[in-house]
Amino acid sequence: MKCETLRPVFGSRPAQEISKQEIVRWLTTTATDREWAPATKNRWQAAFSLAFRVGMENEKIEKNPAARIGRTKEDNGCVRWLSWKEEAKLRGAIEQRTPQHVPAVGSSVHTGMRASEQFSLRWPQIDWDHCILTLPRTKNGKPRHIPLNAVALGALRILKRQHEKQNAGSPWVFLNHDGEKLRGHREWFERALKDSGVHDYSWHCNRHTFASRLVMAGVDLRTVGELVGHRTPAMTWRHSHLTPGHQQDAVDRLVPGGNPAQTEGQSATITATGTALVTRTAAVQ
Repeated sequence: MKCETLRPVFGSRPAQEISKQEIVRWLTTTATDREWAPATKNRWQAAFSLAFRVGMENEKIEKNPAARIGRTKEDNGCVRWLSWKEEAKLRGAIEQRTPQHVPAVGSSVHTGMRASEQFSLRWPQIDWDHCILTLPRTKNGKPRHIPLNAVALGALRILKRQHEKQNAGSPWVFLNHDGEKLRGHREWFERALKDSGVHDYSWHCNRHTFASRLVMAGVDLRTVGELVGHRTPAMTWRHSHLTPGHQQDAVDRLVPGGNPAQTEGQSATITATGTALVTRTAAVQ
């Protein structure tokens, strides 16, 4: 997809004549025009770099001008998830224009699959008896098993009926109108976002919605990370502030349980001790 966009601009030029400055100008101008987030700009820069790197590996060119471009700092601490109200509005917008894609959104929000994992899903990967979906090879290079809740199972069953109605022999779970593999979500999903008035949201945010709702339901962060397939705990910790009362629970552990009078007395002792310490410190100074 990125190459199809870049080819009309740079495709008629000898690769060795394309300079770092040209690439930077295109990235900067396009990022401004399209209101790209820093992460999106970095992904496009990576696409440039990959093209040149392949050229170097095949001895077509001698240098990679995109490799020397500084990356834009990304704010990965901000997590955007879908509220229940927003989800209802988004589902309504999809039902009006492309109702056949409603199950795609439901299965995404309730499994946390990446877009590449979801739209390459095949029917044999679904264990209906044990309600488990298996991703044999993920971004991390390891398989992942996702338990399916009632919503995810319902969405997949709807897709199964659609598949049978189309009388398609395709192994792919997600199909287009022609009964062929659905290549992606961009066209119909972005239209639905605009129609529903849901802003600053993308398909990838469905993963954040999945993880955030698990955390807010009290699921521990380790389990959330396993279900989502995060490579490091730090990626899951971005959701930790959503844990209901987790900080209050932490500080409450410092207070012994039992008699409230005992707690109040201990608090008074601590306060008095602290006051005395401040007084002594002031006297020394």
